Formats: sequence, structure tokens, C-alpha cells
Amino acid sequence: MKILVTGGTGIVGSAFNNIETNHDLVLIGSRDYDLKQRWSTHSMLDDHKPDAVIHLAARVGGVKGNSDYVADFFHDNIMINTNVLEAAKEYKVPKVVSLLSTCIYPDKVTYPLTEDQIHLGEPHKSNFGYAYAKRMLDAHSRAIRQQYGLNYVTVVPNNIYGPNDNFSKKYSHVIPAMIRNIHEAKTKNKAPIFWGTGRCLREFTFSEDIADILLWCVENYNGESPMNIGNPGEITIKDLAETLMKTMKYDGGAMWDLSKPEGQHRKPSSNSKFVNLVKNYRYTDLRIGLEKTVDWFMQTYPNVRGMEV
Repeated sequence: MKILVTGGTGIVGSAFNNIETNHDLVLIGSRDYDLKQRWSTHSMLDDHKPDAVIHLAARVGGVKGNSDYVADFFHDNIMINTNVLEAAKEYKVPKVVSLLSTCIYPDKVTYPLTEDQIHLGEPHKSNFGYAYAKRMLDAHSRAIRQQYGLNYVTVVPNNIYGPNDNFSKKYSHVIPAMIRNIHEAKTKNKAPIFWGTGRCLREFTFSEDIADILLWCVENYNGESPMNIGNPGEITIKDLAETLMKTMKYDGGAMWDLSKPEGQHRKPSSNSKFVNLVKNYRYTDLRIGLEKTVDWFMQTYPNVRGMEV
């Protein structure tokens, strides 16, 4: 099967290079086609004529990026998602698997997060624009499925980490931000400064696990509603920082800037729907995944994505 992967040079897209598969994967990056443009997105489908699409492409960022550019994040992601789904529909691509995010869940719901809660309230304000664009990706996929009978599905990871992440100070998520912060602290012989209290809780899934699960979804998941696919198990941001400092062999202590935002306190998700379909899936242990990510960073530095920003 020929599978086109949008966002193919990002953190999950690049992880496909480490996954064994018999499929013909076409990894598409932002330099190949401008998915915010309808004509360019149609050219992508016309050039490659895939049997399926894994849609990962998105404008992403951490708390700062989402807060500073809320309208831009909404607009750009709406354009990307609409163009990809409409082009796939018009070229009659029979299967599209689109990646959502746990930030689409309402701010005030019971835990753990289950798929039937997604549209029950507003998302947290720290991810407002991005979250609503991702919700519309789910709605659009279901609408195409209902009207045209095409097998378009959506899945929801929790926080993804791994090699080839974005380490920009403006747009990075928590793990790449911490890795860069600790590395610069070691270089300058001063304590790293992390945002918030460190008491927030998050769940993390290694990028190669997400890539592996997405390939399984292309072949096996046909559900009309979204499915959570993340690795369960919460860790506080403070414990995450301490684990990373130990991994990077830094023992100089850290400071916490309480004036900075830190996002939603917690958002644990239930992956019971996925577990019922895939028995005993073995996720990568967080410590092992962090070691692989740090090793990649140290081997690639300073030529990692986002270091110029």
C-alpha cells in the first residue's frame, strides 16, 4: 500500500524511518508542498496518488506559541486540515488517518479523558485556537465519512516526544524546551529556569510508538469516533525536569519562574478503546525514550530544528 504522510519531516513523520513496514511510505515536508494552499495540496495528491493518507501536518507550539499566536494557529491549521481532507476526498483516497491532540478536550471534565467527552465544553484557554482547529478536523472527517462513505478516522495521542522535535524557544513543547534549557545551563554554568510551579501533570508517548500505532490504524481502525492512543501514566513537570537533568548529567539545581504560565493542571486520558483492540501493546518506557531523545539531541546539536529561533 502506498501511504502518503503529511508532516513527514516532523517529530512523528521522521519516526517512520525507524519503523519496519512493507508499505510504501511517502514522507511529505513543508518544503515539498504548501498545505495552506489548495492548489499545492491538490498537486501533492496528483503527484503521488496514494492509497491512504496519514495526516500529521500542523502548525504546533507550546504554551507560549499557542498563547501569542492564537488566531494564526487557528487559521493555519484550519486551512491545512481543510485542504488535505478535501483534496483526499476529491481524489477518492479511501483511507485517511488524522492525528488530533488531547488539548481538544474540554477544560472542565471528569478524568480520565474519554472519547465521548471531546465536544462537551470549551478547551483550555492556553490551546484555544489550535484545539478548535483540531476539533474541526474531527468533525470534517466524520462529515466526509457520513456523506461520501470514505473511511476517514481520527486518533488522539497525548504529549509526543522524541528525536527531531522542534527546539525553538517560541514554539517548543515541554520536553524539547527543557532539553535545550538544561544544555544551555550546562554550557553557561548557570541554573536552568523552568516555567510555572512544576506541579502540573502530563502523560508522554514516544514518537516511534505513535508512528507504529498509526500504521496499525491504516490497516485496522475503522471507527467513526476518535480513539485515544497515548501511553498512560502521569508524571509531574518537576519530576520530568529532574529525570532529564539526571539523564543529561546535570546536577546544578534548577529555578522555577512562578510568573510564567504552565497550562492545564492535568489531562490524563483513557486508552481503553485502543487496548481493547490491540492487546498488550508495549509502549516505550519514558526513561528509555528520554535517553534516546537526549542522545539524538547531543549528536545533532547545533543542527537541531528550531535552534535558530
